[in-house]
Amino acid sequence: MGEHSGVSFFTQAEGFESLWPTTRRHLDELMDRGKYSHGPKVAELEAALAAWTGARHVIGVNSGTDALVLLLRAAGLRPGDEVVVPAYTFVASASSVVLAGGRPVFADIDPVTYGLDPASAEAVATDRTTAVMPVHLFHQLADLRGILDVAARRGLTVVEDSAEAFGMRWDGVHAGLHGAGGVLSFFPTKTLGAIGDAGAVLTDDPGIAEAVSAMRHHGRSGAGVDDFPAINRPTDLLGVNSKMDDVQAAVLLAKLTRAERDIARRAALAAGYTERLAGTPGLHRLPTTVDRGVPTDPVWYVYLIETERRDALAAHLARYGVQTETYYPTPLHLQPCFAALGHRPGDFPHAEAACERALALPLHPDLTDDDLDRVCDLVRDFHHGRQP
Repeated sequence: MGEHSGVSFFTQAEGFESLWPTTRRHLDELMDRGKYSHGPKVAELEAALAAWTGARHVIGVNSGTDALVLLLRAAGLRPGDEVVVPAYTFVASASSVVLAGGRPVFADIDPVTYGLDPASAEAVATDRTTAVMPVHLFHQLADLRGILDVAARRGLTVVEDSAEAFGMRWDGVHAGLHGAGGVLSFFPTKTLGAIGDAGAVLTDDPGIAEAVSAMRHHGRSGAGVDDFPAINRPTDLLGVNSKMDDVQAAVLLAKLTRAERDIARRAALAAGYTERLAGTPGLHRLPTTVDRGVPTDPVWYVYLIETERRDALAAHLARYGVQTETYYPTPLHLQPCFAALGHRPGDFPHAEAACERALALPLHPDLTDDDLDRVCDLVRDFHHGRQP
């Protein structure tokens, strides 16, 4: 196969360089203004994201995790309330419930989409359950129709963990806007990524927006972006310090101008993976998009394959300089931090199977076609027992 410098799981070096003139303009405006946190660039980003997603309210905060915590609290979560969360997702989906004062109740996933299974969610709900949190993972939305039906029958609030779902829509409505609200994460690897931590709450509910806006700035009333209240202003709610950094807002404003192009490049790369890897013996599953009967606008944040020899494949790729990521090695119900909930192996078989078999291959706009060919050649070589 010849010499090759390796393939990063994620990099934004080339893309960031090409965007530098636009980014620099925003940074120059920021430096001239002299306000670097919770300032005018954050307000500009909130307005741009509202226009892009269709949300009535976008509230910038310092991470996707804080966005979930503040959204849950603003949506009325009370101490001890239960929230149904899928057992297969990043730990922040469930830890945010605890940090907001609630108790996560785990449910199984659909094995094809990796989204929360509505039937399992309904089965685990109790009379103490007040909310359900679908998590939209990898490239498509969870079964929102099924989850909304369960929520309506059981009187549950729907709070979407849409941290990975930038650009995904269900019948024209952006992820995060199908219940009380949702969130976006701008962690650098995300489809719209910053150069550090940042996040946002999306909601059409003015009351939730007002509460989140106050809580991100210690719960003080009148704490608008670029308009800090005086130190003696009343504190209406117990809040936190979760203001978005204006440097991150400046970077995100620049990257938002090419979001559609980046989404299209991700889709082309995903199609290339599927074309090259289809029929490879030993691959348990390639990602597919489920037909929901309405347009759902998939966005390829992660390209996830499943193989029975996941760890061996990851080691093989690493030997030849290809970085991968394991999503996720341990299901949430078996994480040590949730041991007190009393779960055992076998409680959620689809989640546990995904944790044993799922591996993410490199997927980002800077990935070249040569990189794609190399990764696919190595995956095929492994499963055919060939040496590169």
